[in-house]
Amino acid sequence: MPIDPGAELKITAYNWVPPFAVGLVRDLRVRWAAEEMGLPYRENLISVMAKPDGYGAQQPFLQVPAIRDGKIAMFESGAILLHLAERTGKLLPAAGQARADVLTWLFAALNSVEPAQDPITVIDGFYAQEDWAKARRPAVLKNLNRRYGELAAAIGGREWVAGEFSIADIAMVTVLRTCDALGLLAGHPVLAAYVARATARPAYQQALADQLAGFDDTNAPKRENG
Repeated sequence: MPIDPGAELKITAYNWVPPFAVGLVRDLRVRWAAEEMGLPYRENLISVMAKPDGYGAQQPFLQVPAIRDGKIAMFESGAILLHLAERTGKLLPAAGQARADVLTWLFAALNSVEPAQDPITVIDGFYAQEDWAKARRPAVLKNLNRRYGELAAAIGGREWVAGEFSIADIAMVTVLRTCDALGLLAGHPVLAAYVARATARPAYQQALADQLAGFDDTNAPKRENG
């Protein structure tokens, strides 16, 4: 689905990120949902280093994504996924246990899995050569592998985490991809296969292509000489 400059839904994203973040910025979750739902959107690309004046009024933490959907302004990717699902009636069952399962796993992705990953991504991404990081890493990795084992057992032989493909899968897969990029899913074949299934979906491929197309190296911070 081509990006529509006249669409009601506007997604704020970055116009450049450092190499380690390419393909991992969280506006991908919103783009992917829009693609799966057949929902046209337009981009509002901003600098990762110099936010526009007044952006803090829309996103108090000065991050992305943020959206404006008609008269509605929102931030936080999980909340946005829920909003879009309720707006379109897609990727979220209407009622009952099926809806409860999707909501539960949506929050589990963001509150139980992603926080378990954060310490290792910080260590490996920024402090790998520091003595304190080398000392801390084994315990952090042990905890993460335990959490991955629990998640793999919960998924079992199911194709998707909560029945049919849903916003819970968009959240969970984009969370897991952060550590998949670091090679940390290699010992968890159930999770690796789950991520591979999801990222093979045409909607994901289009969302990723559109995110990458918005990155322009001329927007990288300029290095000072000397």
